[in-house]
Amino acid sequence: MMPSMFLALFLPCAGMSVVFIIYMCLLCYAARHLHEIIPVKPTSGNGLSAAELDKLPKTTGHELGLATECSICLDDIESEQPARVVPGCNHGFHLQCADTWFAKNPVCPVCRNKLDPNLFQSAETETNPC
Repeated sequence: MMPSMFLALFLPCAGMSVVFIIYMCLLCYAARHLHEIIPVKPTSGNGLSAAELDKLPKTTGHELGLATECSICLDDIESEQPARVVPGCNHGFHLQCADTWFAKNPVCPVCRNKLDPNLFQSAETETNPC
């Protein structure tokens, strides 16, 4: 009777100890090799320059029409607030939200269309007809 009671108490404790040790080893392994993980989506610093941002169309919230919510900050664009419209897809955002976004990402935050580089080149050739 005494050995069966001993086994009934010892085996679950020993099993849980083995599971705990294996878990701790896996945590240590993951911590050591954490820096080797490749990010799923590489980050890029290919945003627009200040000169390119100035070439994007500016408007007010009143002229946007039905689209009165900024998809970046999720706040309403009031009629008197300055706004920026993305050429091509015509999505509108608060001016400050759009400038912050486009300084980091050259894509529309709604439809993910990349801003065409020809947009900025054609604006340069119109001002400098050399």
